[in-house]
Amino acid sequence: MRPATLVSLLAVLTPFLLPQALLAQTDPGVQGGPARAGGPLPSVNPNDGSLQFFQNGLGRFLEIESVSNSPQGNNGLGPRFNFVQCSGCHAQPTAGGTGAASNPQFQAISNGFVMGSTNTIPSFVTANGPTREARFPFFFDASGNPNPDAPNGGVEDLFTVSGRSDAGTCSLEQPPFATAQQTNNIIFRIPTPVFGAGLIENLDDSTLLANQQANAQNQFGISGTFNHNGNDGTISRFGWKAQNKSLELFAGEAYNVEMGISNEIFPQDRPLPEEEMSGGLPQNCLNLSGAGYPEDTTNFSAATNSSAQVARARAGRSLGARFGGSFSVDQFAANATIPSDVVQFAMFMRLLAPPTPSTTTPGGTASISNGRALFQAIGCATCHTPTLGPTQVSSLTASLSKAPVNAFSDLEIHHMGAELADNVSQGGAGGDEFRTAPLWGLSQRIFLLHDGRTANLLQAIQAHQSNGSEANQVEENFNMLSPAQQQALLNFLRSL
Repeated sequence: MRPATLVSLLAVLTPFLLPQALLAQTDPGVQGGPARAGGPLPSVNPNDGSLQFFQNGLGRFLEIESVSNSPQGNNGLGPRFNFVQCSGCHAQPTAGGTGAASNPQFQAISNGFVMGSTNTIPSFVTANGPTREARFPFFFDASGNPNPDAPNGGVEDLFTVSGRSDAGTCSLEQPPFATAQQTNNIIFRIPTPVFGAGLIENLDDSTLLANQQANAQNQFGISGTFNHNGNDGTISRFGWKAQNKSLELFAGEAYNVEMGISNEIFPQDRPLPEEEMSGGLPQNCLNLSGAGYPEDTTNFSAATNSSAQVARARAGRSLGARFGGSFSVDQFAANATIPSDVVQFAMFMRLLAPPTPSTTTPGGTASISNGRALFQAIGCATCHTPTLGPTQVSSLTASLSKAPVNAFSDLEIHHMGAELADNVSQGGAGGDEFRTAPLWGLSQRIFLLHDGRTANLLQAIQAHQSNGSEANQVEENFNMLSPAQQQALLNFLRSL
């Protein structure tokens, strides 16, 4: 550290010095109690239909998919998939979150989601480990080794529908995960939480650019940039590398990639990257639902209060008391059944409230307050901007208008160095660049970093420091803190 920077840092930290702790700092861990997220935005109500749309979207988020609408399916799972339910992966601490402590992918065969068939559970999917998707950074050469001149990076779905009673004669092999692990040609991603996603979506580019400019002269060696949508050139903001522009695009891609369901945004069945290079999926694995493409569509033939609409509305009825009271199967509820699943997934996420932080736990009010000040002083807030906003005026619901976005993220992509690099490029984000992960809701998040490699917050912070990382100076500043100060910062983070 430069001497001038050291003197400046010590001067800033002096007001926040705490008594030395008797024990070393520790991650306070996941905070228990009720979920601090999961409900709708305050302005969502039954009188304008927004609550019914939220509940209907949540109901679809909870549905279990199958290949041909049996026993509980909807649009036609497969032919390759990572799981059968949005809320299975986005489960912690409630629907809309990230991976749960008990990994549903590990139970996929025993629970019948892949019905035995030819599937096996990959070794990197464990009972109490993170819910994961896998990618191969490079294609394999003829000898089975990764070819650094042939970048891949696409999702390699864990399971196939082969052998299921509703999958006909479709027969597909799982990707060569063992070979990928042996040759160090595999990386992982965990689900991103979507609480407060509507607020993030409703930030104008000018607001993000103004925040970037305000942080441009920082003393920490940080110089992020934005990923941009390839069509209109505006700032994209969803996904680990900020590769998706909107929640509808985010939902459509996930439906197609994670569950193999074609939709109005991604209207074809998706082969694996290597299948795409060698002829695509076999004909007997296409259009398995038999209904044609896309499998998820706008429900043109829905009639007011039809039996199908009533069933859709009732799917969310048990959630009524929790999210604003019961509701009748009225015209609003009927209207909510007409859009496609992708549209309603996006609407659920758009109307989903951000997490509520605690001012008292863990560690008490004074410790959390000191931790917040230290978070700012040592430079964490340069990337993890506490508040972005105000948002644009929203035509959807009042809570999305002119609102602060307390996400603790600048939504920029930053070079995170060799320790975190995954050698996968998406849009303008390179192999070691990631979107600053929003920290709101961190209090109840189990698995950390883009691949879920740790559940320990202290280890996650330390992983920010490596060759080429923009966070190196900030990490050095963190290391200079006393154990008591580090504990206060950890308490603050676990209060969010």
